[in-house]
Amino acid sequence: MASEFAGVDFYDLDDLLTPSERELRTRTREWVTRRFLPVVARHYAAGTFPLELAPELAALGAFGGSIQGYGCAGLGPVAYGLLMQELERGDSGLRTCASVQGALAMNAIHMFGNEDQKQRWLPPMARGEKFGCFGLTEPDFGSNPAGMQTRAVKTDHGYVINGRKIWIGAATYADVAVIWAKVDGLPGIDPDSPQAVRGFLVERGTPGFNPTLIEGKLSLRAAFTSRIELQDCHIPATALLPASQGLKSPLLCLNHARYGIAWGVLGAAMACYDEARDYAARRVQFGKPIAGFQLVQRKLALMLTELTKAQLLVFRLAQLKAAGKATHVQISMAKRNNVAMALDIARTARDILGAVGILDEYQCFRHMCNLESVKTYEGTDDMHLLILGEKITGLSAFS
Repeated sequence: MASEFAGVDFYDLDDLLTPSERELRTRTREWVTRRFLPVVARHYAAGTFPLELAPELAALGAFGGSIQGYGCAGLGPVAYGLLMQELERGDSGLRTCASVQGALAMNAIHMFGNEDQKQRWLPPMARGEKFGCFGLTEPDFGSNPAGMQTRAVKTDHGYVINGRKIWIGAATYADVAVIWAKVDGLPGIDPDSPQAVRGFLVERGTPGFNPTLIEGKLSLRAAFTSRIELQDCHIPATALLPASQGLKSPLLCLNHARYGIAWGVLGAAMACYDEARDYAARRVQFGKPIAGFQLVQRKLALMLTELTKAQLLVFRLAQLKAAGKATHVQISMAKRNNVAMALDIARTARDILGAVGILDEYQCFRHMCNLESVKTYEGTDDMHLLILGEKITGLSAFS
């Protein structure tokens, strides 16, 4: 069934694509079908990720795809979005691998690093030879990163970092971690304030840097998720990302990731819709395919409608992004809406498939479980609603 996947395009959005955008989507779609889908159920069951596919992912432009130069693909907003869409059709863990590497770690280095840092890390990361992670979230400060407790103390030789991070993708195999910490001793800046936040590059093997895998996940299993302990972690002064200035710096990276998520979940939704439609056409009950019953047709019609609305949302967002006009609030709307849409479609697809919907030979239950995590990370559903609420009313509900 996977080899016959042709996408979902009820409003002929293909007409808006350039030949190069279509070619990238086709190439990525074929790669996911041929190389990833045959192994994803095994990795999902084992709680592992096929890192041996990283060079092939890199060849697709998946790592730092929107970055210009440094061996990166330099994709436009639509092409990058289509790439994320096709990866997440395979699994949210696959798109997460690309997002952590590119949208978070590589973008942080690209936006806030100096030229030496960029030249050292970005080309091998773009090739999938080196990996990065992004350490922002803490055990007690998820939706409120401004309250982070991780501290970097200036010394004669650099900095000493102490703190904890959690829910950090790729940390156990990353060659470099972008760690966000509040710096003690910045002139005129309260060390407890968001303005004290800076980014640091902490290399694997640095004494005091200890990532450990989080076990027992029931979602996003085909991805490595970790916690990080930083205990008297000494790093040189050259590890500071010099252009990082306050909490707004990591939040800019999160905007890139959220944009990719808004596109990516379309792929999961398409996979579930396509699977449900195909199954309904083949499954015979009461003498005819269940696709011929009104209740099933209603479900399929609503799935297609919501998916089409979500596609229109990100296509317009891509236009705004290309023009340099996309705001973080518009990105929040797209991320929240599209994840909710995809999760609802996955649940409906599992309902249409009935009992077999829980089997790993089908995709919908795996996507459904994954999307529960996607709904939470890079800003929960509630947080994005409050971001929109503040824009609408001019009043912040966060404090």
